[in-house]
Amino acid sequence: MIGGLAKFSKRALIVAAAAGIAFAGAIENAAADAKFQSWIADFRGTALSSGVSASTFNRAFAGVTEIDPEVLQKAKSQPEFTEPVWGYLDNRVNEQSIATGREMSRKYSRWLGAIEKSFGVDRNILLAIWSMETNFGEIMKRDDVMRDAVRSLATLAYADPRRAKYARTQLIAAMKILQKGDIDRSHLTGSWAGALGHTQFIPTSYLAYAVDMDGNGKRDIWNSVPDALATAANLLHKNGWQSGQTWGYEVVLPAGRKFPSGSRTIAEWQSIGVVRANGKAFPRGGEKATLKVPDGRGGPAFLMTRNFYVLKNYNNADKYALGVGLLADQIGGASGLRKEWNRPFTPITMKEREELQNHLRELGYYDGKVDGKIGDGSRNAIQAFQKQMGLDPDGHPSMEVLTVIRKK
Repeated sequence: MIGGLAKFSKRALIVAAAAGIAFAGAIENAAADAKFQSWIADFRGTALSSGVSASTFNRAFAGVTEIDPEVLQKAKSQPEFTEPVWGYLDNRVNEQSIATGREMSRKYSRWLGAIEKSFGVDRNILLAIWSMETNFGEIMKRDDVMRDAVRSLATLAYADPRRAKYARTQLIAAMKILQKGDIDRSHLTGSWAGALGHTQFIPTSYLAYAVDMDGNGKRDIWNSVPDALATAANLLHKNGWQSGQTWGYEVVLPAGRKFPSGSRTIAEWQSIGVVRANGKAFPRGGEKATLKVPDGRGGPAFLMTRNFYVLKNYNNADKYALGVGLLADQIGGASGLRKEWNRPFTPITMKEREELQNHLRELGYYDGKVDGKIGDGSRNAIQAFQKQMGLDPDGHPSMEVLTVIRKK
């Protein structure tokens, strides 16, 4: 009996300790929520002094009782700045996105023509932005991606010191969108960072550039594709988009040369041996351009024109602007890059990536979405399989891994 009592006492202590930890965690969460609610109450004065009505503020924050921890997790990693250029582009410029872009070009041809006429921005650029931002609206259907914009921005404003100023400004702008009536509260959704609609506009940019293209009295970038694409075109137009001109050229660099930094005319670049990779002549020798080698001298090289930098007003990352440009060209019928990226593996197609994800799922390594896009879940699954097979666990979606897994 003494031994039984000892076991019981030990078990009781473990249960009590666990309960104590859980209770302490609940107290900590309650304290955090109370602090968040106090922050909301303090922010009310800021919002009202910025032109947000009391009724709009109440409507915006109804039901927002605690921060969104997933927003803080997503804020730690942005693919534009963490992925290698080939990894970033493989997920975004591929046979699937090109084919869908061409399909959408046909479907919205009339609207795209009207938008081009109004704003002077090439339709393929707009389709590429739509693809890059929300996969032609498909991402907006995913509850695991789209979030309550007010809660997301309030989370960043309260709990992310790096983004607090940005988030406070965007939160006020989001409430002004709600106040204007372009969207109702239940549909004021966006990304973890508060980007809205098909073309992912931050709220301040929405207020500055949103367009009612379909003429229904609302600037509805959530439900109206014409409004969303025209809004993107308006942003580019007002930031200096040069109609009828390209974003840049893939080029071949002469061996053994050092190249000047900064902008030079195309004619100056030609004079030191830079030529187009497709063998065609440059159309405008007086056009200014900057040399970019995002994968080093051994990878593709580009002369970037003014429109490349206009695209960066949408997302201030070279990889993003390059992705839009390359995808737009291929939606329009151009071939891909002449020079391959310096991938440390043999690449596979999107269909083969889906096949790889399916095999990994069947073998119990992967439980994510089978879509051919390689994120952390896919990379971790590939690494686990590689370790099991005694391979170098690099996590790359390679032909080498696919060949091995096909034999399992």
